[in-house]
Amino acid sequence: MQTSILNTINTPEDLRKIPAEKLPQLAKELREFIIDVVAAKEGHLGASLGVVELTIALHYFFNTPKDLLVWDVGHQAYGHKILTGRKNNFGTNRKLNGLSGFPKRSESIFDTFGVGHSSTSISAALGMAIASKLNGENKQHIAVIGDASIASGMAFEGLNHAGVTNTDLWIILNDNAIGIDPSVGALKEYLTKAGIEKKPKQANIIEALNFHYSGPIDGHNFDSLFSAFEKLKKVNGPKFLHVITKKGKGLQKAEEDQVTYHAPGKFDKKTGEVFPKNDQHLPPKFQDVFGLTLVDLAHENKNIIGITPAMPTGSSLKFMMQKFPDRAFDVGIAEQHAVTLSAGMATQGKVVFCAIYSTFLQRAYDQVIHDVALQNLPVIFCIDRAGLVGEDGATHHGVFDIAYLRCIPNMLIATPSDELELRNILYTASLGLNHPIAIRYPRGRGTIKDWKKPLEKIKIGSSKKIQSGKKIAVLSVGNMLQNVKEAAKSFPENSIEIIDMRFVKPLDEEQLHQIFKKFKKVITIEDGAVCGGFNEAVLSFANKNRYQSSIIPIGIQDEFIEQGKTAELHELAGISVKKIIAALEEEILSGH
Repeated sequence: MQTSILNTINTPEDLRKIPAEKLPQLAKELREFIIDVVAAKEGHLGASLGVVELTIALHYFFNTPKDLLVWDVGHQAYGHKILTGRKNNFGTNRKLNGLSGFPKRSESIFDTFGVGHSSTSISAALGMAIASKLNGENKQHIAVIGDASIASGMAFEGLNHAGVTNTDLWIILNDNAIGIDPSVGALKEYLTKAGIEKKPKQANIIEALNFHYSGPIDGHNFDSLFSAFEKLKKVNGPKFLHVITKKGKGLQKAEEDQVTYHAPGKFDKKTGEVFPKNDQHLPPKFQDVFGLTLVDLAHENKNIIGITPAMPTGSSLKFMMQKFPDRAFDVGIAEQHAVTLSAGMATQGKVVFCAIYSTFLQRAYDQVIHDVALQNLPVIFCIDRAGLVGEDGATHHGVFDIAYLRCIPNMLIATPSDELELRNILYTASLGLNHPIAIRYPRGRGTIKDWKKPLEKIKIGSSKKIQSGKKIAVLSVGNMLQNVKEAAKSFPENSIEIIDMRFVKPLDEEQLHQIFKKFKKVITIEDGAVCGGFNEAVLSFANKNRYQSSIIPIGIQDEFIEQGKTAELHELAGISVKKIIAALEEEILSGH
């Protein structure tokens, strides 16, 4: 029986003691280890399988952590984590109080920069390289970036600056022609030609930016990698190595279906078959309600356009792309472009639905203000993954959108509580609005199986009373209503008044006047940041109208929430059914 090489490695220093001829065997073991853990524990799979040889080669050749290695996004960094002292607790990856699913500075000295969003690696590594030069330090700085991420504007900004520096900066392009969905755009086509033709002249776009270009080379061949590293080490200034890899390599199913196996859930580690999910009887995912409703609306209105920055599957815009390919656009990892493209279309009378995750809309904040709201263009922002999203952790939780949007003039903010509300606000927005609107909805499934009801127009700024009560009022936004209704079952009938506010901006002031005249205690509940969020909007209303009622906030406090199952994080954040019951009991028992 062959002795395990991987079991002898706890740090890259251990790795460098292994004879180079044994590295292919180590690569095989590392792939098997990743497959074993992810098959049982879930997580991101394809990206890490695709860079196994590259990961080993980087830590073998460079003197990490003195030489600084920066991963872009971090989906591909599982092998890196396993080789840098985290093998024995890798089973806790993405779990509550376990390892983060992404590189994280507080977790390891080998994680030189915290990531989770794309296209940050070049700027970060360049910053490190300039600092090293100023400090008189002799070290290398390596950014590993994918072909989808390098097409982002921020990556180009970093390349543009790096080209006029004389820093020890390496850009390793991990080119596999796919991010989460297939890569799109002219640069992707350019790189594909470079990979097929393998002619240096295809590198002109990189060389024009003053980089020394090398490649493309086979990213699964150690001899090719080490040969390229040795040659580039002798080159002064910024250098660019184009590496061709296959996402999902080593697991046939993952190679054949790279979209599904980006993060497949649990699967059979031997065959690669994803375990079937018995979810046909379950209510739909909010993203599918959005995507399928948009198709329904687009059938009736030829001016409807759908736009997403690189998330057609995740946002379910894929349904419209299949039905109306000339009216639905994946613009790549380019959130700023997506927003201003939407604004440009809106000036020409198009009804534009820009589908974007809450955490990624943060990347286009100036465009939301300057290009959309300032011009009062009726772009419809469909903000998926609002609230706590679970195992992806702090980089992906959508908890800041209410706070950062409600301060923007002209912006409407809708918070549908279930599938029917989402469907109807999408319909309402499609009929034409005088302002831009943000419609936020959570990751995961709703509660209503029979959701394809006749469409109804919603009055902008209207709330809905769910039940009447006499002791305390609860003002809820979004899907927190489900937790509130469940919590209210633990109390006598008619004790708790529940209002589904539906909108954070504008607030239903008529409803709020009635609430504050009737109750001395009002609880606000949101799955977003309390600082600047819905609670502060209600506080501002009460203060302006000189109401004296106590207003108790339940929501995400002034801290970053890490990874874990969504239910676990709801409990930690105090917005679970159990915690809402406890808060209601405390306020009711403390008197009117």
